[in-house]
Amino acid sequence: MKKLKILYEDKQLLILEKSSGELTISTPKEKVRTLYAEASAYVKKQYPKNKVFIVNRLDRETSGIVVFAKNEEIKRYLQANWDTCAKQREYIGVVEGMVKKDKETLQYFLEEDSYLKVHVSKKGKKAITKYEVITKNKNYSLLKINILTGRKHQIRVSLSEINHPLTGDKKYGAKKNPIGRLALHASTLILQVPYLKEPILVESKPPKEFYKLCEEKGV
Repeated sequence: MKKLKILYEDKQLLILEKSSGELTISTPKEKVRTLYAEASAYVKKQYPKNKVFIVNRLDRETSGIVVFAKNEEIKRYLQANWDTCAKQREYIGVVEGMVKKDKETLQYFLEEDSYLKVHVSKKGKKAITKYEVITKNKNYSLLKINILTGRKHQIRVSLSEINHPLTGDKKYGAKKNPIGRLALHASTLILQVPYLKEPILVESKPPKEFYKLCEEKGV
């Protein structure tokens, strides 16, 4: 079993860092080792009857913060109240091209089709995404991204809609994949849980490759 990167742990929560390319949980088509399997093995080492429950998920190619609950009660509470409990959900991403606006709020209505691809649609659910440029060159822009809603592929679709898809995101229009992965990392989470007075701040450093793409000369 690989060594888990534990970002936070207490009696009710286990918060881990997921790597790009790793599944959060297995699917009917794939039964490979997953972050859930690793988390489950970790808590069972402490006591064989221990369990973990997934609170949030990341796309396979997205890296960063994933929250697990150690009991079903806290899992249900957080999932039912995720938009209010997750006070801040910040990502770092690299998009293709030089983004003109240094700061913007993107709002779309998103709907998933039968091919599991998400589109802007009047029938869809509202998705609100804020971004701020950290640095940029003529080829790429490094963004700090905050989501106010939690829709599937929200960040990926919203950035594609402004003609700046995430680097490596072929599904939503990217033409380049210079670092061999989707350039999106869940970097900061501020989580309010019912059993603590103060919110939990969890941080995960984005890959250095993200910053290298956006250096003055670029790639």
